Amino acid sequence: MPNIQGFRTISGQNRLFDSVLETVGNTPCIRVNNLAPDGVTLYVKAEFFNPGGSVKDRLALNIIETAESNGSLKPGQTVVEATSGNTGIGLAMVCAQKGYPLVIVMADSFSIERRKLMRMMGAKVVLTPRAAKGLGMYQKAVELAESNGWFLAQQFESAANADIHEATTGPEIIADFKGQRLDYFVTGYGSGGTIAGVSRVLRKERPETKIVLSEPADASLLASGTVQARTSSGSPASSHPSWQPHPIQGWTPDFIPFVLQEVVDKKNYDQLIPVAGSEGLEWATKLAQKEGIMTGISGGASFAVAMKVAENAAPGSVILCMIADSAERYITTPLFDAIEEDMNAEELALSRSTPGFQIP
Repeated sequence: MPNIQGFRTISGQNRLFDSVLETVGNTPCIRVNNLAPDGVTLYVKAEFFNPGGSVKDRLALNIIETAESNGSLKPGQTVVEATSGNTGIGLAMVCAQKGYPLVIVMADSFSIERRKLMRMMGAKVVLTPRAAKGLGMYQKAVELAESNGWFLAQQFESAANADIHEATTGPEIIADFKGQRLDYFVTGYGSGGTIAGVSRVLRKERPETKIVLSEPADASLLASGTVQARTSSGSPASSHPSWQPHPIQGWTPDFIPFVLQEVVDKKNYDQLIPVAGSEGLEWATKLAQKEGIMTGISGGASFAVAMKVAENAAPGSVILCMIADSAERYITTPLFDAIEEDMNAEELALSRSTPGFQIP
């Protein structure tokens, strides 16, 4: 193989995969070179390298395979779940490969491309009114499961959610930073599985690493200190009173998930930093334009918090930030509002600077 300057030598992984599901996990930690402050080393764990494009591929696979192993999911049974999109996309991928019918319930406020991705993989998507918030789509999924005898995935309550991050995401981080500093781990929360599972590992293996959790400034549920009302099964009994609409899709539903409650009860984070939706939009765009790293609003929000940590960190600090998903599923959201479809004035001038092949 020729040695081409600037390129890594590629020799393959010395294995063939039996299905797309074997490619979930082992996502890379990528250094941020142009945006990180001087004296601080900043990495992002790029979960968009998962085959379904987000961190939620991990929990989707584990929820289904755990249910298969314990018998709660029967062959050919329909799976149903409430989701803002990424869990639904992950479930659609898993169910397509394994042959389960899938029904996703999603509020109509979430991006259209998410619906299309799920439907492309064969899922049915039932929309609920945005005024009913996350709790409304959750309760609709419960209704459908109970009425039809379907398997409810229960990402917000299932132990399989946090367990997969304890088994994979956390150990991947430990392996990647073996023999190196890791001073901060920064993440937001949606269902709560990432922070719950990873914090178990970091508290045990890297107790010196400070865990920084974030939530939207408009929906500061944890910061409020108000306890989430729950049913006897742990599911939310009502919307949290501190929740307000926010643009960070995939983060912080209008209740504190039961999976996240472990993190709260055990104080498995060291700092809680709120972030405005506008900051998520700003830093997602900067990551794309300055680093070539494409992420969505939630990834931008996590990175905004990581930058705040970096600005105040001691020289030599090393920070790892979770980037949950890719930018492509946000095209119909405010993230792409400033991205023009047609040529702008500068592009038109470039076109007209030579005589040929101009669009009228």
